[in-house]
Amino acid sequence: MPKVYIKTYGCQMNERDSEQVARMFLERGYTVTGEEREADVILINTCSVRDQAEQKALGKMGMLGHYRKQNPRIVYGFLGCMAQSRGADLIAETPHVDLVAGTQKYHRVVDHVETIMRKREGRRMDDLRIAVVDTDAEEDSQNTIRDHLPEKHRATEFVSIMQGCNMKCSFCIVPYTRGPERARPIAEVVAEVRALVEEGVREVTLLGQIVNLYGRNEIPRIGNKSPFVQLLEAIHGIDGLERIRFTSPHPIGYRQDLIDAFTYLPKLADHVHFPLQSGSNRVLKRMRRPYTIEKFADICERMRQARPGIAITTDIIVGFPGETGEDYQATRAAVRLVDFENAFIFRYSKRRDTPAAEMDDQVPERVKEERNQDLLKLVNEIAIAKNQNLVGQSLEVLCEGPSKTNARRMSGRTRTNKIVIFEGEAARDAGRLIPVKIRESTGFTLYGEALRAS
Repeated sequence: MPKVYIKTYGCQMNERDSEQVARMFLERGYTVTGEEREADVILINTCSVRDQAEQKALGKMGMLGHYRKQNPRIVYGFLGCMAQSRGADLIAETPHVDLVAGTQKYHRVVDHVETIMRKREGRRMDDLRIAVVDTDAEEDSQNTIRDHLPEKHRATEFVSIMQGCNMKCSFCIVPYTRGPERARPIAEVVAEVRALVEEGVREVTLLGQIVNLYGRNEIPRIGNKSPFVQLLEAIHGIDGLERIRFTSPHPIGYRQDLIDAFTYLPKLADHVHFPLQSGSNRVLKRMRRPYTIEKFADICERMRQARPGIAITTDIIVGFPGETGEDYQATRAAVRLVDFENAFIFRYSKRRDTPAAEMDDQVPERVKEERNQDLLKLVNEIAIAKNQNLVGQSLEVLCEGPSKTNARRMSGRTRTNKIVIFEGEAARDAGRLIPVKIRESTGFTLYGEALRAS
């Protein structure tokens, strides 16, 4: 049977979508390969959040085109956010690409590939180009993001609970590539998580563009609890599940019921990734982020009161149009005020058809890079110091399997999402919660000794 190679760029939702596509190919009898030179089908799942991600995908597809010389019948395809935003332009710009499938069409990819293969039967070698572009909206597409059980499970898995976003931040293309918010029913998500746990999964990460706004248009509040908290409670009751994570919430939907959940749902991990984007209220307003740094810091403080020791990480954009030196210093001050465990720092990148791309006061690239490096240095200093403070402590680690660099060592994560490396055996330790005493920190990775019963 044909072999399929899938390359993924972007967020966890893209990773999850690629898993779904791979599973569907496997169900049709295809083989999924990690070797691009072996493939009969080459697919790139794309991201449009930043220009760099788009350029990487375009560059990779350009490089992969030479395999058509050895196999003229290879099917090449773009999937995901860039496919959604650029559509048929990708066919014109990349002559060897056969398929462009948008964010609501992952479940159609295998059918499209087989249609292309079937139409090529009997054609001359110089007449094999068959272009398929499918980026139309599809009703109930959120209900296709399920049943993605891979052949061999990890200890932890992503579970998409919704699609789309209604917020329309001025810098973000996601509402235009992913569409409006649509939630899966609670019962369907719970059934998927239960099936994963039965296959050995011990931790799930719930995914949504703004995950804590899950179901606000489809599911009523009950007892003053949001649909998202109702979902957390339902998943929490699944026997065998050890940890629940979610990403990424938005301050606009971070109400007291979600904060309270950390006081009575112990399976909620001690970590929240909570995008700030800027520490300047003036810049936040231009970003169309409807909160202030004071409101953001208050939510973080209440989370820490509800769950002492919780780790909060964030996303920050530097160099947003109109960001002054004073605005940037406010962001530095916010990083110190909130005391983030870590942060992803991004230089602002123009996204076409977004309001920020049309703003007159664009920040020079040189200034963006200076601020990026300066803030990264500050964030790293804080993160390294926090990790060093963990040396000597015993932490609960969910073993995910062998380390990528040394098969004799195991790798896992703490409840606060810290990576820990320790001596162990995959057959014995993978998928287990193991107490590990931290012996050393090398910046961002912790090394420890498993505390095993004698």
